[in-house]
Amino acid sequence: MIVNNDNQFLSIGQVQERYLNGSDKSSKVNNIPIGNNSFGAILDRLQNQTEEVKFSKHAANRLSDRNIELTAEQKERLSNGMKQASEKGINDSLIMVDQLAFIVNVPNNTVVTALDSTEKSSNVFTNIDGAVIA
Repeated sequence: MIVNNDNQFLSIGQVQERYLNGSDKSSKVNNIPIGNNSFGAILDRLQNQTEEVKFSKHAANRLSDRNIELTAEQKERLSNGMKQASEKGINDSLIMVDQLAFIVNVPNNTVVTALDSTEKSSNVFTNIDGAVIA
């Protein structure tokens, strides 16, 4: 573990400057961001940032027309399903939550359309490249 005089971890650039270039000049080392603006801090913020599920106008209308209101737990499962689809490289996914089916554009975190159990009688879904049962 490499720390500076302030007991803060050094960034990769600071370590490189100090050890690889043979320079320990504090003027150069102090120009590299540390603390809240360091690479590690920014990476942690981005990784812990959760994007909220968005609904297209069409999907919102479908839910409204059918008096479907998602619970917080269902929204969380839908969000987790979108995350799983993203981790597998799926772009357009079918995500099943209870008796509801959602077609989701994963890169945009957007529900494109929603169907309930009365509509999916044909059981055929097209233009998807993966499915998640959440």
